[in-house]
Amino acid sequence: MQTILSFLTLFYLTTGCQTAGRGKNAENDSLARRVLDKYTAARAQKDTTKPAARSKPYTRIEYEKKEVIGAAGGTKSVIFNSTGSKLYAMNLEGMSVYEFDQASRKIIKEFKFTPTRGMGWDYNKSRPISSFQEKPVEACFSHGDEILWVSLHNAEGIVPIWVNNFSKNAANSKYPGKTKPVTVIYPGTDKKVLLSVPLIETGKTPKVIARTGDSKYLLVSNWHSRNTSILEMDSTAFPFGKVISTVPVSAIPRGIAVDDKNKKSYVAIMGGASLAVINHENWQGDGTISVLSSPRHIVMDTSGHLFVSYNSLGLIACLDAATGKSLFTASTHAQPRTIILSKNHKFIFVTCYSSDYVDVYKINDDNFEKVASLPCSGHPVGVDIFENDNKLEAWVCSYSNGKINIYTFKKK
Repeated sequence: MQTILSFLTLFYLTTGCQTAGRGKNAENDSLARRVLDKYTAARAQKDTTKPAARSKPYTRIEYEKKEVIGAAGGTKSVIFNSTGSKLYAMNLEGMSVYEFDQASRKIIKEFKFTPTRGMGWDYNKSRPISSFQEKPVEACFSHGDEILWVSLHNAEGIVPIWVNNFSKNAANSKYPGKTKPVTVIYPGTDKKVLLSVPLIETGKTPKVIARTGDSKYLLVSNWHSRNTSILEMDSTAFPFGKVISTVPVSAIPRGIAVDDKNKKSYVAIMGGASLAVINHENWQGDGTISVLSSPRHIVMDTSGHLFVSYNSLGLIACLDAATGKSLFTASTHAQPRTIILSKNHKFIFVTCYSSDYVDVYKINDDNFEKVASLPCSGHPVGVDIFENDNKLEAWVCSYSNGKINIYTFKKK
């Protein structure tokens, strides 16, 4: 507020000196209002990215216990909101999104899609199969946890769901594109809310969704289209995002890591042995980084290091993003899938799908030091982390049994 007042005071002093006796006070007032509106809008956009909460430093974690709670069939991924108060589970086979309360472990809401026929993919036999369109895969929050963007496996696009302000989900009669009906169910009650969310078409079999830190742009990896879609977001206008660029890649893409500082993004080419680089200045491809075979998931810390899971090799690696050089690696249980860093970037959690394990490593300067290998039945695939000053919880979803395993660690 002080910045705005100072700016307007300077504005009036300047324009007053320039226009005294010219009868232009009305014009100056109008211009001042426009300047203030632009400043306020820019400040609001800047504030959509919440700063990370500061927590008490820790250098070690000690495993304490495991809890198991129910989700739904084929839970594919999980994501916490920025405060860690709520977790959202993408239930691919259940065709729904569950909203969990972190503290009570209870389901607060279920966002249930209305199924429509579509064509899916049999990954074991590598052939198309009859299925349904509305199968949630991955998700990403934007605009201060207000919009949850969800990729739908067989719908060739993604949907934005306003998880708090349901009025924003009302269908716009002028919108020429497709929409998807969603029923919000409150477990244990008869209460239901009907929503209609826009389907923004990106490509065939959309997977991972990632955003820039300012909530202006969204990236989507499209598995069978072999490209990455770039969307420009606008939270004020339905359908809240539009595709502005499509970047082809060499083979099947999946994981995405966004580097806001250097205005680049890295896309894991799971069908090959490289990371595709996308330039944020023009939203076009900017070369590739050669890596090992089948990179699936990719995350980045604040020091310029990329962390990659190699699905077929049973391996994780730390890379230098600037040079592409592999700094160190570690063997994991079979088929490492999703990886996630602790908030201090000192620990990495790895879900190992076919072996039914979650591997945990401490990240040292030149190596991964194993902390724990935790049994996790049902083919673990997705993971996200809750933390407070005293503990760390890894919430891991298993695909085949519809369970979420919560592994609690004590911070030291």
